[in-house]
Amino acid sequence: MEYQKKLDDIERRFEELTAQMADNSVISDSTLYRKISKQQSDMSDMVGKYREWKAANKNLQEARLMLEETDPELRSMAQDEVARLEPLLTQYEEELKVLMLPKDPNDEKDVVLEIRAGTGGDEATLFADEIFRMYGRFAESRGWKVEVTSASDSAVGGLKEVIALISGKRVYSQLKYESGVHRVQRVPQTEQQGRVHTSAVTVAVLPEADEVEIKLEPKDVRIDTFCSSGPGGQSVNTTYSAVRLTHLPTGVVVSCQDEKSQIKNRAKAERVLRSRLYEIELEKQQEKIGAERRGMVGSGDRSEKIRTYNFPQNRVTDHRIGLTLHQLNLVMEGKLEPLVDALTTYYQTEKLKEQSEAA
Repeated sequence: MEYQKKLDDIERRFEELTAQMADNSVISDSTLYRKISKQQSDMSDMVGKYREWKAANKNLQEARLMLEETDPELRSMAQDEVARLEPLLTQYEEELKVLMLPKDPNDEKDVVLEIRAGTGGDEATLFADEIFRMYGRFAESRGWKVEVTSASDSAVGGLKEVIALISGKRVYSQLKYESGVHRVQRVPQTEQQGRVHTSAVTVAVLPEADEVEIKLEPKDVRIDTFCSSGPGGQSVNTTYSAVRLTHLPTGVVVSCQDEKSQIKNRAKAERVLRSRLYEIELEKQQEKIGAERRGMVGSGDRSEKIRTYNFPQNRVTDHRIGLTLHQLNLVMEGKLEPLVDALTTYYQTEKLKEQSEAA
């Protein structure tokens, strides 16, 4: 098999790291232990799949030898085993190719989710609220934590804008292809004639940057405090708990008023600001990569119409991969797995193509 020597080296390294994790000198050093543990964990899926491949390959070689047996019953059993193992081995090899693709360094990160109502007036704000609820349900099914940093309500009970932090295991890897324009087609509640209207919301999914990647210099950030507005009890409009951060070099502005504590609001706002600045840096890097490569890996351009939600026909279509599902009701309840899995497979396939062309 292609890459077998490299996989042998990875398996050896995995065993070395596993042994180090049992070493008392490593256990007593929490920083070193975390580092080694993460390296070992990053290799575990690949090593596990390689071991499955090796076991299946060994069984296949033994079954092929049995094809030479004179006993017809043994030969028949061997033929069945070969027929079962050959496609299984091919499947394992394809899975290993995907596991060996260069990892997106942001896949493990938490995210900042930004949803804004676009064209469509009140109907767009109602859809923005439903889209946010959809992601909330998906996050809940994954055991992720959702924290709203700011939200702006519309007069009809929708959302003009909502910004939230989503934290958990491999959040960015699951949501990174959600950035773009989400279009809805349905009859608004206010429409008397029963005509289908088209509205849109924009979604941005930003990988959360840590302090090491994006250092906020105090001299570069102006901090303003103001009274929070909206739900919040007695503290609303009486205490200066809401925080607005302005990054002077770029002009990026972030506000947070979700918490009653000014300190907590500032901490949340800093997380969002770092992520916005990190996105700016990523966009600069992608410009250098070039348009063709950017399209290959998925740019997450939020001006691109990526998906249409057609309520009359209970249909959702992802335009990037040509996938249509007639289960919109389930998607809106947060059952996003068919879309997420299909998008991940598509972009992994594109990367494999690119890798083979470059070889």
